[in-house]
Amino acid sequence: MSGREQITKAAAFVRGRTKTVPTIAMILGSGLGALADHIAADAAIPYAEIPGFPRSTVEGHAGRLILGRLEDKPVVAMAGRAHFYEGYMLADVVFPVRVMKALGAAALIVSNAAGGINRQWHRGDLMIIADHINFMGANPLSGPNDPDVGPRFPDMSQPYDPELIALAERAAVAEGMMIRKGVYIGVHGPSYETPAELRMMGRWGADAVGMSTVPEVIAARHMGMRVLGITAITDMATGEHVQPVTHEDVIRTAKELEPKFIRLVRRVVREMPL
Repeated sequence: MSGREQITKAAAFVRGRTKTVPTIAMILGSGLGALADHIAADAAIPYAEIPGFPRSTVEGHAGRLILGRLEDKPVVAMAGRAHFYEGYMLADVVFPVRVMKALGAAALIVSNAAGGINRQWHRGDLMIIADHINFMGANPLSGPNDPDVGPRFPDMSQPYDPELIALAERAAVAEGMMIRKGVYIGVHGPSYETPAELRMMGRWGADAVGMSTVPEVIAARHMGMRVLGITAITDMATGEHVQPVTHEDVIRTAKELEPKFIRLVRRVVREMPL
């Protein structure tokens, strides 16, 4: 079965479980899944039931596709995601994004938890992703390309939509919250970075580092979706005086940030011109 046939099969399965035709897709990262509880859902489908969907094995990723309305907009949300380091091919990691596009979503809001490299920032900050660096050692578009899905060589000069970035900045001001904006670097994982690696990434211009997001954004842009990325800075990883970090620490801080994250995303969705 071809990639497009697999996408069509998965999308048909989901359509059979919901009346929602989403215009906005969302990926809720580590510890940020509580936003799903604010969706007036008409379907919540475990990934294991959807043909071809990769299953997340990581704590903090519920593994459900939720369809319904948020701020009176039809949405589809991934409560949790699969990662490259779990042993999946990148084509499998981005498969859910392709299905959400096939369901009707024209825009993607992607979130993650990440370590803060920028020395002027702090644990607990939210960052709008202005750009990214792919340091995963692979690209989800490798292999045969289906021109009906997207071009062989997609442009990545603006991976994150400038209008959506501006909207998120206005939303943060309206909500009375400080927001950062910077460059996210995506790494393979699952080991956290060494101090030398973090210093190198800082010299490259990265402000935050994580193990997700970049593949999904590449796939979304390949299909012509507009993208907004939001990062929760859950620990400081400057490369100097590095403190040991655990996944439990990351989840704990992300959950502390959830109320602020939810307020921001709800206002963005409310004001998105879709």
